[in-house]
Amino acid sequence: MTTGTPAPFTAADYKARMDRAAQSAADAGLAGVLVAPGPDLVWLTGYHVPADTERLTLLVLAADQEPTLVVPTLEAPDAAKAAGADAMTLRDWTDGKDPYDVTAPLLDVTGRFGVSDNAWAMHLLGLQKTLPETSYVSLTEALPMLRGVKDAAELERLAAAGAAADATYEEIKKVAFAGRRENDIAGELSDLLKRFGHSQVDFTVVGSGPNGANPHHEASDRIIENGDMVVLDFGGLKHGYGSDTTRTVHVGEPTDEERKVHDIVREAQTAACDAVRPGIACQDVDRVARKVITDAGYGEYFIHRTGHGIGVTTHEPPYMIEGEEQELVPGMCFSVEPGIYLPGRFGVRVEDIVTVTENGGRRLNATAREMAIVG
Repeated sequence: MTTGTPAPFTAADYKARMDRAAQSAADAGLAGVLVAPGPDLVWLTGYHVPADTERLTLLVLAADQEPTLVVPTLEAPDAAKAAGADAMTLRDWTDGKDPYDVTAPLLDVTGRFGVSDNAWAMHLLGLQKTLPETSYVSLTEALPMLRGVKDAAELERLAAAGAAADATYEEIKKVAFAGRRENDIAGELSDLLKRFGHSQVDFTVVGSGPNGANPHHEASDRIIENGDMVVLDFGGLKHGYGSDTTRTVHVGEPTDEERKVHDIVREAQTAACDAVRPGIACQDVDRVARKVITDAGYGEYFIHRTGHGIGVTTHEPPYMIEGEEQELVPGMCFSVEPGIYLPGRFGVRVEDIVTVTENGGRRLNATAREMAIVG
């Protein structure tokens, strides 16, 4: 498992990100980028602030001006301590003042801006009222690959998160499953992720028996029984970057059909991972996995996309799905997770995080993909 704490990102790192975002916006015909609290703001500035704050906090990026963060006065001292603070100007506003009057001089009065997806409607409408000739588009639509290509330092963190998830899986296989609740196993997964360095656990899916046929089943009070297939999907953040892996285990000896379905999913996952290389479209990864499952007669039971991007959040662009023509480029990271879900019976999913290299792809998860037998 990758050990140690990676070197922190510097103000120069954040400046490069902000400059790249501003230039990408200009290249896309936008006047700039407006970033509210959330993962985009953390990635661009290193500033963590609750996303549910009702006070306007907004990073304004444009190719022809210095990055500026508009913040409430009472939060300005914390903003000034952010790792990227030296790469931007702070402009504060006090309670009782109109924050949109403070923000308006930073914007092109007739410009079209990319806005982070989780910006409050209240704040966006406030800007529109102050600057009625401006217009806005979501960053996912306008700049879907803003965070999509990771640099070496980000890849190091993603590899560490993947190794921690792998260590979690190796440990969970040792515990008793039969006679225990799904919630019990989910709790142990959470504890293990934290033991191996995760600061945040985002999900611990434990789908036993018929519950495994629901891809996003939340762990329940169902008692796991001998003979159950159990889907284990878990992940979160370590050093600020995501993990996400799925393995499907069996309590006791599986039936021939259960082995067959698992083998099909594993073959589809292997084929899709092997297909990863620069220049192919995201949809091609989905097509490769789906063809294996469809040719085996289970196409109607593969009911979700093959994968999603991962970085400072566990789900982000790009998406491995039909219709996504974005080409793969080195540094992209995403899940490859085909599955088969037989309603009322059981489900199977196998998932790794894969990063695109100069001439192929590299998995960031290394645990065995064969069906594990647990007690």
